[in-house]
Amino acid sequence: MSQHSNIYTQKSRWKIWLAVSAAIIVATTLIYTGSVVDRVAKDERHNVGLWAEAVQRRAKLVQVTRNLFRVMEDEENRKAEVLANATLKLITSEENDLTFYTQIIESNTTIPVIVANEDDSTVLTFRNLAQTDNDSVEYTQRELARFKLKRKPIKLENTIYGAKFVYYLYYDDSKIYTQMKSTMEDIINSFITETVINSASVPVVYTDSTQSHVLHFGKIDTASTYFQEYGVNDGSLLTYIKGENEPLQIQLGNNEVNYIFYRNSNLVRQLRYFPYVQLGIIGLFLIISYFLFSTARRGEQNRVWAGMSKETAHQLGTPISSLVGWVEILRSQGVDESITTEIEKDVHRLETIADRFSKVGSVPEPQPENLQKVLMESLSYMEARTSKKIIYEFDWDLENDIQVPISRQLFEWVIENLCRNAIDALPGNGIIRTEVTRSGNRIHIDISDTGKGIPKNQWKTIFRPGFTTKKRGWGLGLSLAKRIVEEYHKGKIYVKDSVPDKGTVIRIVLPV
Repeated sequence: MSQHSNIYTQKSRWKIWLAVSAAIIVATTLIYTGSVVDRVAKDERHNVGLWAEAVQRRAKLVQVTRNLFRVMEDEENRKAEVLANATLKLITSEENDLTFYTQIIESNTTIPVIVANEDDSTVLTFRNLAQTDNDSVEYTQRELARFKLKRKPIKLENTIYGAKFVYYLYYDDSKIYTQMKSTMEDIINSFITETVINSASVPVVYTDSTQSHVLHFGKIDTASTYFQEYGVNDGSLLTYIKGENEPLQIQLGNNEVNYIFYRNSNLVRQLRYFPYVQLGIIGLFLIISYFLFSTARRGEQNRVWAGMSKETAHQLGTPISSLVGWVEILRSQGVDESITTEIEKDVHRLETIADRFSKVGSVPEPQPENLQKVLMESLSYMEARTSKKIIYEFDWDLENDIQVPISRQLFEWVIENLCRNAIDALPGNGIIRTEVTRSGNRIHIDISDTGKGIPKNQWKTIFRPGFTTKKRGWGLGLSLAKRIVEEYHKGKIYVKDSVPDKGTVIRIVLPV
C-alpha cells in the first residue's frame, strides 16, 4: 500500500481517536454535572428535611399546648362545679355561718359566672363580667344568652320547708384562659403559613394523611400556563408536585401524619439541562467551523489542481507543436507512411490530453453528444491498448441515437480512468463490463470488473485526492473523475457494489 493510502488510514484512525476523545469528554461532562446536580439536590432535600424537622417539633409543641389547654379547661369545669355547690349552699343553707362558702365564691376572680332562676328570667347574681354595672340588665341578659350558647349550665336545686328551689349557674372561660387560648390559636393558625410555606426555599405542597387534600402550598407560580389551563385545585397541585421527590412525613401526635411534597429548585433544573445546552452549542460551533475549514480547504485544493492542470497543458503545448513539425519533416523525407501515421495518432492523443488538462479548473459548456458513440469509442481505445486476456463487454439498453449533454473530452477521460482502475484490479485476466440503463430522467452507466474488490470502508475514500492502493500512483484519477462527473456534468459517481475477490461495480449517473 502506498504512502498516500497510509495517510488516509492514519486519518481514519485520527477520526476514531477524536470520536473516542469527544465521547470521553461528553461522558465526563455529563457525569461531573450529574454529580454536582445530585449534590445540590441532596443539599436541598437535607435542608427541606431540617425544615420539616423544625415543623414537626413546632407541631409537637402545638400539640402539647393544646393538651395543656384541655387540662386547664377541665380544671376550670371542676372549679365551676365547686362554685356552683358553694353558691347553692349560700342561697339555700339554713346554717348561720356561711363564711366558708362566701370565701370560695369570693376567691373566684377569673371565671365569669351568672346565676339565674329556673326560667332564666331573672339574674340573681353574677361575678367577673367585663361590665360590672349592676343596673345594666340588658348587658347581663346578653351575657347570659352568650353563656347558654357556649355550654350547658350547672343545675342548682334544693328543698327548704317543703318548697323546691331550682337555679342555674352559667359560666364562661376565665379571662386568663381565654387570652392564652386566643394567643395560642393565632400561633397554631399561623405556624403552617409561616413555617411550612413562607420559609420553604422550593415549591412545596402540604397535604393531610391521605395525600389527597392540600392544606397549604407555597413557592408555586400559580400564574403559569399549567395552572391557567387546569386551575388551582387539589388535583392540579398534587399532579404538579408529586412524582419528582419522595414526600417528607410530619408527625403531629395522636398517630396523625401529614406529608410535605416538594419539587427541585430552578437551579437544579437548569443544572440538569446545562451540559446538554453547552455541548450542543460547542457541537454546533465545531460543525460550522469544520464546514468552513473544509470548504476553504476544498477551494484551495481545487485552485491547486486547476493551476497544475493548466500548467501541464501549457508545458505540453510546446513539445506537441514541435512533434507536429517533425511528423511533416519525416513525411517529406519519405519515411514509411505507417510510421508517420502512428506517430500522428500519438501526437493527436497528446493534444487531447493537453486539451483535457486545460479544461480542468474552467467551466466547460456541455454539448449534446451521442452517448453510445462516445462510450464505444472510449472503450475501443482502451481495448486496443489492453492485454488480449482482458475481455470488454458492452450492454446498451437504450435507443441508439440518445443525446446527452456532456463535455466529450472530459467524459472520455472519466471512462478511461475507470477502465484503468479496473485493469489494475484484475490479476492479468478478467472481464470489464459496461452496462447502460435508464431510470426516469437519469442514465445509469455501470462499469464492473472481476477483480479483487474494494473493502466497504473504502467505498467513499477511493474518490478522495491522494488515496491509492498502488505502489506507484498519486491517487488523482478517481478524484478527478468525481469532480468531472459531479461538478461539470451535475451527475453522481459512486461504488454501487463490491465483493472481495469477485469484483466491483462503479456507477455513473447522468441527467438526460
